[in-house]
Amino acid sequence: MNFASIEQRFERLRSNKIFEGFVIGVIIFSAVVIGVKTYDIPPIVSQIVLVLDWAITLIFLVEITIRFLGDPNKRDFFKKGWNVFDTLIVVVSLIPIEDSEMALIGRLVRIFRVLRMVSIIPELRMLLNSLLKALPQLGYVALMMFIIFYIYAAIGSTFFASVNSALWGDIAISLLTLFRVMTFEDWTDVMYETMKVYPLSWAYFLTFIFLTAFAFLNMVIGIVVSVMESEHKGAAEQQASQNHDELLEVRKELSEIKALLAELHRDRSERE
Repeated sequence: MNFASIEQRFERLRSNKIFEGFVIGVIIFSAVVIGVKTYDIPPIVSQIVLVLDWAITLIFLVEITIRFLGDPNKRDFFKKGWNVFDTLIVVVSLIPIEDSEMALIGRLVRIFRVLRMVSIIPELRMLLNSLLKALPQLGYVALMMFIIFYIYAAIGSTFFASVNSALWGDIAISLLTLFRVMTFEDWTDVMYETMKVYPLSWAYFLTFIFLTAFAFLNMVIGIVVSVMESEHKGAAEQQASQNHDELLEVRKELSEIKALLAELHRDRSERE
């Protein structure tokens, strides 16, 4: 058995749905093990959890090895960010630092193993990629929201500090109060308190909620949805192109087989 055949077997294994389902199950089980560690458990259970944690790490090591050996372009394997992330998580998890000063970092790394779910499931990768691609556009919306927040915080601190200094004492506290208002967390209590001194202060709160909670947050949702639609469309076009290339390859192979059969038929006719 040569290396090419071994590589083909690993490639079929890494794309096998049962194998992918098993890895996803191990990731979910890993999340459960992390959750168990947060409870006050007996020493024997703690030892069992430790053994399970090392077993999960070894499974992840085998899985990442299979993915590497089954990749036709091994030179480009670590050019993909998710492959680097998965490998780094697995390698750091192998370092025995449970009883050292780095134990906290080790536990944090094991928590991040749950993120491997994103690298396994294509739909989650597409969702995350859409969010990352939407960040430049979201940045301008966030900047505009900050400007609105700052203006309203300055106004609120100027007029309402005498009403309740705990909520409007300075501009930083006013920003936190406005965030509370935007998320509708008992915002009417804040408004009614100011209305006792400034009866028309309701206009201040209603205009702020309209601009932030209704206008800008809907803009954020619209941008994310637009980018996601673009990503889905791009993925569909890429899949269609790949299917077209595969169809052309099959047609080429069929043509070669047809030509070979025709040549064999001519040879046989000449001999007869």
